[in-house]
Amino acid sequence: MSLRQLQWPWFAILARTGREKSTTLLLENLGYQCFLPVSKSRRQWSDRIKELEVSLFPGYLFCRMNPHNRLPVLQTPGVIQIVGVGKNPIPVEEEEIAAIQCAEKSGLSVMPWPYLKVGHIARIEDGPLSGLTGIVVKIKSGLKLVLSVTLLQRSVAVEVNRHWLRVDPNGGPSAFKDATDSATSVDPAHLSGAQGFPNKLVEAD
Repeated sequence: MSLRQLQWPWFAILARTGREKSTTLLLENLGYQCFLPVSKSRRQWSDRIKELEVSLFPGYLFCRMNPHNRLPVLQTPGVIQIVGVGKNPIPVEEEEIAAIQCAEKSGLSVMPWPYLKVGHIARIEDGPLSGLTGIVVKIKSGLKLVLSVTLLQRSVAVEVNRHWLRVDPNGGPSAFKDATDSATSVDPAHLSGAQGFPNKLVEAD
C-alpha cells in the first residue's frame, strides 16, 4: 500500500448488481485499494464440490480514494454512484471496515444481517476476533457478533463462542449473560430482504 493510498479514507461505491467483483478488479487495475467483503461457502454438486462467493453487501464495494478527484472512479465500468449526500462523498468509518476485514479473514462464517443500531455491546477478548467490539445477539444456534457499516445502514454477523466474550472483572454478570438473557432472539428465516438501500448517493458531475 502506497503512502498516497494511506492518506485517503474508505468510500462506499454502489456498483451494478452482479458486477461487484469485476468492478473491484477494474478499480484495482487503476491503482485503487479496494475491499469487496464476501462470504465463502461450499456447495456439493453431483460430480464436484464448488466454492461459492457471495457479496456481504450486495451492490456495494469499498474503495480508498481522493474525494476531490472522483471522476476516474465514477467513469469505471460497473460503478453507478459513490455514497454520500448530493455531490459530497461521505467516508466510511475506518474501524468499521477494519472490523469486517477481521471477520472475513477469521475463517468464521460471516453472513448478511438486519441492520442494528442499538443492542448489547460486548468486546471479544479471545479467539480469531479478539479485540473487536459489536452488538451480540442470541439465536437458536448460539451467539452472533453483529458488525455494521453505519453509512450504508447494513450489517453482517459472525458466530462467536460465549467464552470469547469479556467477563466483568468485578465479579458481576458477564457480557455474555447480558447479551443472552435479555437480548431479543433473532430468527434467521426473517433475514431475507431485511436490508434496504441507503438514500445517500453521490451524483456524477
